[in-house]
Parts: sequence; C-alpha cells; structure tokens
Amino acid sequence: MYRALYWSDEPAVMLLDQTRLPAESVELSCPDVASLVDAIKRLAVRGAPLLGIAGGYGIALAVARGEDVETAAYDLAHARPTAVNLTKGVVRVFAAYRDSGGDPAATLAAARALHAEEDAAAEALATHGLTLIEPGARVLTHCNTGALATGGAGSAFGVALAAHKAGKLAHLWVGETRPLLQGARLTAWEAAAHGIPHTVLVDGAAASLMSTDQVDLVLVGADRIAEDGTVANKVGTYGLAVVATYLGIPFVVVAPCSTIDLATPQAAAITVEQRDATEVTTFAGQLVTPADSPAWNPAFDLTPAGLITALVTERGVLRHPDRAGIAELVAR
Repeated sequence: MYRALYWSDEPAVMLLDQTRLPAESVELSCPDVASLVDAIKRLAVRGAPLLGIAGGYGIALAVARGEDVETAAYDLAHARPTAVNLTKGVVRVFAAYRDSGGDPAATLAAARALHAEEDAAAEALATHGLTLIEPGARVLTHCNTGALATGGAGSAFGVALAAHKAGKLAHLWVGETRPLLQGARLTAWEAAAHGIPHTVLVDGAAASLMSTDQVDLVLVGADRIAEDGTVANKVGTYGLAVVATYLGIPFVVVAPCSTIDLATPQAAAITVEQRDATEVTTFAGQLVTPADSPAWNPAFDLTPAGLITALVTERGVLRHPDRAGIAELVAR
C-alpha cells in the first residue's frame, strides 16, 4: 500500500517523508549520503529496523556515487545513537564492500539482502505474535512500529495487523507519543490505511484507560535490547510497562533479532539519545512554554526485563526474557 524506503537506480535512496504525514504523502529523494544522514537525524526516516536498512543502502549509495565510503559509514552509524540496527546495517554492508574489493554490485546486493531479511523477519514476527492474541483482544500500542518503521508490515503493529486480518482484534488503542506524535500521526495513519478500528489517546490517559478494563494486551517495539533483556524504546514505554505490571496486563515486546545487542550488557551501557528541547517547547512551530523554560527531551527510555511478559522475535516467543533466555534465543 505504501513504501517507506526503497533503492532507486538513479542512484538514490527514496523515502516516504514521515515528517509530512499524515497531511501529505511525499517521496523524498536522497541522492547522496549527506542527505540521507540529514533525513535520519530529522526523522524523515525512523524506526530501528528501517534505520538498519537505510544504513545499508547508505553504504551502497556512497559506493555508487564515488563518495569516501569510510567517512560515509562513520556519518551514517553516528546519525542516531540508540537504535543498534543502524550501526549493524552499516557495518554489515561495509564489510561486503570491503570483502568484494569495493564492487558496487556486491555492495548493493548486500544491502538488498539485509532489506529482504528484515521483510521476512516481520512476517515471522506476525506469525509468532499472533499466538499471543486472544479473540476479541483490545490492544494498546505506543509510538510507530508498522511498515513505516521496519521491514515488511511491522513489528508490534504487524502483530496487531495480523490479528485484525485473522478477526481476533477488537480494537487498537494508539498512544499519541509525545513530543513528535508518532502514534497519532503515523500509527493512526497506518491503522486507517488497513481499516483497523482504532482510537488515539493522549499519553497521559493510558494508565486510566488500562485501569478501566479496556486493554487486554500492550504491544510495543524496541530500538535496542541489551544482553540482560533491558529494552530501549520510545520514551513512555517504561511507564506503560510499570502500569501494565501493576494491573496484571501482559506487556509484550515485538522486535527482530537484529535489535538484540549482545555487546550491550545492561541498561547502563545504552546511550539514550537526547533531542532538541524545541521539540517539547514548541508545537506546530508555536512556542508553548515561557521562552526561558528549559526542556528535557530523551527520545527513549529503558524498560527492565522483569516488566516484560514476553519478547516476540522471528525465532519464536521468549517468555519473561532474561540473560540466559536472550543468549539461547540468539543462538537458535
């Protein structure tokens, strides 16, 4: 129905500019690495698995354009610090470039293979995640985890979509996801495109909604999963996990194994991206705070494994993830 990212033989990396949704669907052409890095930084393209794909194509773009590939790899990998997929995608395709002696065709083939793997992973995520959905389920999700953020149909949203297609989803609750409204702008747009019955709510209303027996399951994605099972995801995820645990509502993380980072042992090793304060202090270009008021704007928060009911990956479902379970999952 829509393509969030694809390769053009111009050459260029083509993006559906997510900063323009839902008002208009505009394709953005990134003809060089600098423009792709800019698109990543300003969230024209976002979502951990999709950033990995973008990073891979970015290396292919640098090779095709005759840019300095090592510099391109550094700039791409450091465009955003938290989502591990971005660095993994860059490293993987850069290795193919190096091992092939700089062959453009081999480099592009590696990027396309990465893209295909993420598409296949999304399909498997939906299959495994669907086993956790009871008929008539009312699901709450946070941020955006559909085709705008991943390969295929998505991670957490992909499970909700599969449940909708199977006739098991009664309703999807969509958290608005302040400050940039990825839920209200993007997830609701995808839900409407697929005909999923849904309702948008402000982030501050989620706890009240959950306390009134209107949510059966919380489904979220992940930007990095540490070796001990700690999940870095869009800020607000941790609060939802705390409330869900208190109320006895299953809290499920859906993410491809590419999001697991065994080099990150625990929460303290995860760099949480801090974004510009103006994302909080302004809205639609208008100042909404006193001009001299500072703002704290972390893009992500960290949810301990002990609050997670299950982790869904393309390799299966891991109940109550911990260090041993994560290691076994990755080794499958």
